[in-house]
Parts: sequence; C-alpha cells; structure tokens
Amino acid sequence: MKKHIYIFSPSGAVRDKAAFRRGVKRLQALGHEVEIDEAALASHQRFAGDDATRLAAIDRAAASGADVAMISRGGYGLTRILPGIHYKRVAKAIEKGTQFVGLSDFTAFQLAVLARSGSVTWAGPSLCEGFGVSDRADVADGHGAGGQNGPDDIMEACFDDMIQGQGEGAGWRQAKERESDLAQVSAFHARRLGDAANFKVDDGVLWGGNLAVLCSLLGTPFFPAVKDGILFLEDVGEHPYRIERMLTQLLHAGVLAQQKAIVLGQFTGYKLVPHDKGFKLQSVINWLRSQLKVPVLSNLPFGHVPTKVLLPVGQACDLVVQGRDALLLWGHAHAD
Repeated sequence: MKKHIYIFSPSGAVRDKAAFRRGVKRLQALGHEVEIDEAALASHQRFAGDDATRLAAIDRAAASGADVAMISRGGYGLTRILPGIHYKRVAKAIEKGTQFVGLSDFTAFQLAVLARSGSVTWAGPSLCEGFGVSDRADVADGHGAGGQNGPDDIMEACFDDMIQGQGEGAGWRQAKERESDLAQVSAFHARRLGDAANFKVDDGVLWGGNLAVLCSLLGTPFFPAVKDGILFLEDVGEHPYRIERMLTQLLHAGVLAQQKAIVLGQFTGYKLVPHDKGFKLQSVINWLRSQLKVPVLSNLPFGHVPTKVLLPVGQACDLVVQGRDALLLWGHAHAD
C-alpha cells in the first residue's frame, strides 16, 4: 500500500548525498510517495542548518500530513533545540497518524516527546543509514557499507510492518551465557539466564534508545519519568568502560532499579586495547547484572547495525523470555 513519507533533517548535515539519493529512490521503488523537506540538505557548521532552520523543519514534518516522518540521518543537534520544539503540534500530528521514525541523535526528540506529551514514536532506520546503503556493486563509489548488499531484509520487513500498521512485536535470541559469566552475576540473574530460564514482564512502557543521548537528558525536563518500564539501550563508538560509566550514572540516579527490565541492544564501533586486560562488553553486562534485581537481557537487534527491528517508544509492551529466546509484544496484546 502506497504511503506518504516525509524526509527531514533535525540533526547533523547530510554529507553523503549519494546515500540520500539512494534512500529516496529505494523508498520510491517500494511504491511510496517521498516528500523531501526544503531544508533536508541544508548545512551550517556540522548541522543541517542553524537551530531555527531545523526547528522549522520539525514543524513542517508535523504539518505535512505524512504517514511517516523519517529523519535523513542522526549525528548531533537535537538536544540543543529541545526547548524550541512545539510538542503539541508534534503530538497532534501523531494523533492524526504521522509516525516519526529515527535513531541515534533522534533519541533526544523521542524521549522529549514522551516526557512532554506521552506520544509514541518509532525507533528505527534513518534514510541514509537504513535505505541509502550501497549495493556491493556500488562500493567503488566510496559510499559502500562494508559490502552490505543494499538495505537489510529484516529491517525493511519491520519497516513495512510498521508503515502498514501490522507490527505486533519483535523477537530475538540472547547471547549464550558461559559458566564463568554466570558466576559473576547475582543469584537473581543466574536464575534468569541460560536455556532453562522462563519469565514474563507484563505491561511495561517501552522506552530508551541511544545510551549517550539518553544520559545527556538526565535531570532535564526532557527526560521521561518512566517507572515500571522496559528500557532498551544501544550505542556506537563507545568503549565498554564508557558504556559502564553511563550505566553507572543511570544506576546511581535510580533509573535502572525503577524499570521492569533492561534490554541491551547492539554496542558497536569500539576497539579494545591491551590495557583492558580482559575488560570487555560482557564484563559490563556481568557487572550490571550484579547490581540489579531486575532482568537485564542482551542482544536485541537494534542499534547502529544493518539488521534492526523497529520499536514503538512509549508503547506499553509485554516481554516474554523462554530460555535464550525473547519476545517483545505490543499492538494486539493491548488492543482491549
């Protein structure tokens, strides 16, 4: 079914114009009408236009009447303009059916919208990194994505489910836990890890996104006061010690203990060094599990990776775990 997709740039300037064009063409090839905001390719310093330009772009996206308002890319720029966003206009647009979609820096917008209006947005692809990746045959143009053969099939299928209103959940398999890892976690988590673990978390508000951006909002009016929620987190280019430091901030602020579950997505783009001496991402996960009496799940297919599901930020969800298999449920599960 043909849908109206509005492309806008509220964060960083689009440097990869070829990826932008590929993304537009791919969405059009899927049968959608693509409308490009007048300032989508604007540039001011590292931003997609100055602050006023990007705020106006958000306003136009909200007024577009589109089925989907998708960001061109992330980067940085939204946290500095959060006070200027017209949240009532955004909430009205969402109420009328516009789905705002993005990730990375877009986490700031999504959490602010949740804090100010309670409206649901979607954590999912941006235009350039999701639909604008090169086919292997195009890698020579300098914009290849590590040999990725076009947009990821799972991401594209999840996007289609969302845009057609058919998405009801997302499932994945957690990383297999080693005996040495189980010995480092609390007894609470030891009972919830491994092939024999089965439990369910009912009716928790799904929220989160990029860990660094989320932490940057702590203590501000744009940080949602979500209790008994399901918090999902991901990041890119952050060494495990920095990931742990940010998680420590959330832990000491009382945010993590107030949730029904913590779901860790993909943490990519970092490099371990000899000085780490065995300290790695799993070390951080083990440590976090030793500090909490709420479930900490791993390996959610979401983040700065090709294969990612789409997640409704602000939607009440159930979380079902059977051994290593995990399932987030929304949609029909709460239709009544």
